[in-house]
Amino acid sequence: MKAPARIPMSRVLRLIFLFLLLAAVILAQAMPGWGDVYARHVYPLIARPLSCLSGLLPFAVGDLFIALSIAGVLAYPFYARYRKKKKWRAGLLGSAEYLVWVYAWFYAAWGLNYAQSGFYQRTGISPIAYTEKDFHDFTRRYIKRLNDAYSPQYAVSPDTLRAEVVEGYRQIAQGLGIHAPFNDRPRAKTMLFSPLASMVGVKGSMGPFFCEFTVNGDVPASEYPATYAHELSHLLGIANEGEANFYAYQVCTRSQVEAIRFSGYLSVLPHVLNNAYRLMDKEAYAALCRDIRPEILALAREDQTYWTGKYNRLIGDVQSKLYELYLRGNRVDGGQKSYSQVVGLLIAYEKSGQSAGKKR
Repeated sequence: MKAPARIPMSRVLRLIFLFLLLAAVILAQAMPGWGDVYARHVYPLIARPLSCLSGLLPFAVGDLFIALSIAGVLAYPFYARYRKKKKWRAGLLGSAEYLVWVYAWFYAAWGLNYAQSGFYQRTGISPIAYTEKDFHDFTRRYIKRLNDAYSPQYAVSPDTLRAEVVEGYRQIAQGLGIHAPFNDRPRAKTMLFSPLASMVGVKGSMGPFFCEFTVNGDVPASEYPATYAHELSHLLGIANEGEANFYAYQVCTRSQVEAIRFSGYLSVLPHVLNNAYRLMDKEAYAALCRDIRPEILALAREDQTYWTGKYNRLIGDVQSKLYELYLRGNRVDGGQKSYSQVVGLLIAYEKSGQSAGKKR
């Protein structure tokens, strides 16, 4: 009778480490306050070195890692069966173990930022259920600032954009519950699969596995500064999309560079108009649109047509459903609707009085 094969000690130690890492991730998500400890004290210790290392490479390491991981997980059972002469079960278990490592790595390296307290708890700003009058007052002020900020020149040099956004985050970090940039030269990489991202309407992403952020190569110049600032906020530990929109707006609209400032105001225009369409009657909504400079409305329509032309409904619908499940699974209130929470955050921020000293 054959003696049972002994499990190598290296594998035993590997599985013990995986179990402990997985347990720590699950506990941090479940235990009140642990997410805040991670976001404030643990995440920066992970993000700084990972971001520096991935920054040495000119391409998006995370995009390549995800593509190779998908291919490897699908291929490994066949490799184990036909090349290693193992049973199908062994190959499938190998792929399953790898997926558990990826899951644990995702949350340990960045994903536990979903478990931290929300914007209002971090900043001490009180949430408000804004009235129709509050929204009308906000939109009137916003449209004036948007019109005043208009610039026909959209292009900004990478060095200027980087310096302005880094300085902007340093200005607001202490008061608005976000980390200051981890270094002076955060690098936005171009997505490896920009055409595919455009098909599903994704303009940028946070690469959690190597703490890098990317911007879709198809993003037009007018949207680029706000997209850059939005994705950098994710690198700085912000997981909620509405909050990321808020921080990008705050940073860009404080800039002394016209193109960056205008991009910040322009970035929330779709959310303002969506809320206005729901809250206002047809005449009030039409009047609001008439108050916006025609050049800005033309640009907004041009951008919408541009992205619609790249969008693939079939692939986009699948991605949208998966992303909704992902956000709900990470307890993001409202799922993809959280993007439009930026309007409520801006109104609450203005009502708190903290925006009084903001540069315009």
